[in-house]
Amino acid sequence: MIKVLQFIVSLSLLVFIHELGHYMWARFFKVRVEKFYLFFDWGNKKWDGSLLKYKPKNSYTEYGVGWLPLGGYCKIAGMIDESLDTDQMKQPEQPWEFRSKPAWQRLLIMTGGVINNFLLAILIYAGIVYCYGEKFLPYKNVDMGMSYCSSAHKIGFEDGDIPLSADGKELVSLNIDEMQAMLTAKQVKVLRNHKDTVTINIPEKFIFQCENDAKNKNESFIDYRMPTIVDSIVPNGGAAKAGLQNGDKLLKVDTVDTPDFKTFTTVLDKHKGDTVMMSFERDGKLQSAMVPVSNEGKIGIALLPIDKIYKVESREYGLLESFPKGIKEGWTTLVNYVSQFKLVFSQEGAQSVGGFITMGSIFPDTWNWYAFWQLTALLSVILAFMNILPIPALDGGHVMFLLYEIIFRRKPGEKFMIRAQIVGMAILFALLIWANGNDIYRLLHN
Repeated sequence: MIKVLQFIVSLSLLVFIHELGHYMWARFFKVRVEKFYLFFDWGNKKWDGSLLKYKPKNSYTEYGVGWLPLGGYCKIAGMIDESLDTDQMKQPEQPWEFRSKPAWQRLLIMTGGVINNFLLAILIYAGIVYCYGEKFLPYKNVDMGMSYCSSAHKIGFEDGDIPLSADGKELVSLNIDEMQAMLTAKQVKVLRNHKDTVTINIPEKFIFQCENDAKNKNESFIDYRMPTIVDSIVPNGGAAKAGLQNGDKLLKVDTVDTPDFKTFTTVLDKHKGDTVMMSFERDGKLQSAMVPVSNEGKIGIALLPIDKIYKVESREYGLLESFPKGIKEGWTTLVNYVSQFKLVFSQEGAQSVGGFITMGSIFPDTWNWYAFWQLTALLSVILAFMNILPIPALDGGHVMFLLYEIIFRRKPGEKFMIRAQIVGMAILFALLIWANGNDIYRLLHN
């Protein structure tokens, strides 16, 4: 329920800000807005579909909340939109209508939502670094380097490699943006054995191979490589029964070297339900013990936190400093998303498309404001990009027709616009069904 609540709150904010962009520019150019709704109010003759509605005295605008939380809309007078209300278009053109305004004004009205969403993302990213600062673990501080998934090993990555650059762009520390940059790059350079620079060519559909590793093998594409040092022990677990202590550094499992935690868990997984000889270092001395392994492949320990093993760096941002950082984060997020979007047109990409379940699942199980704002900023960038695609019924479709008008100095015909709107809505409904169908399929088969 916490996931669902966070998703609905985030989506409501993004939709409100998006529709507010259209509303603000329409009112600025003195165009009437007939309805401004959060969520859709599809209804019938008995019920108009609104949960709340309010129309101020002497106002042309009805404000409300619909029952279907899949978006929202701003109904602008004198415009063919998803409502397909053409009655008004049959009347003489009025000075307060959208269709009576110059093309450049209509262009600003139609791009207002996209602009607002991108500006919101920048503002959120700036707010995050201003409030929380920035904590990061540079690759250069990780003596053991990074660990990689099976598909990464197949194309040339080796555990211990330290990322240097992706398509010439410097890589500094592990985060979503840098991970996406590596997954979608053509070439990644790494430092191997702390001395050799190695170039790895990335296949075009590498990101999908890594997604399969994550789903089927529970392997992350890249992660920090850490020694297995005990921070705490679960009572009555295998480690407790064997007499292991906090601070013990586990080195071998049944004569197999386990220099890092990933190797340790892989080897341990082969001894489910067994008791194994385990070598470890305590106070500089090598010792061993017989340790029971649970049927799940666990011995009941918690690892020493990464910030107690490697030096984590931090930086504070003043109010003015935070905005350039927000702009950089927003732009980087957009570039990375666009580079991934082209993969949607492949077979693997089409199968990986997700709907509301996928979007909701990215939020954490417990309410975390830092994660909430990070994910809201990401969704805001995605919403901005998706809305500017040149599909009729989306803002990008209207922009496409406006650019046609500006270039050729004549408007597309009304019948053409109505048909284009219907086609666009059909495309959007098909995509909606496909994406959410993928979610349901994955839910039933996992």
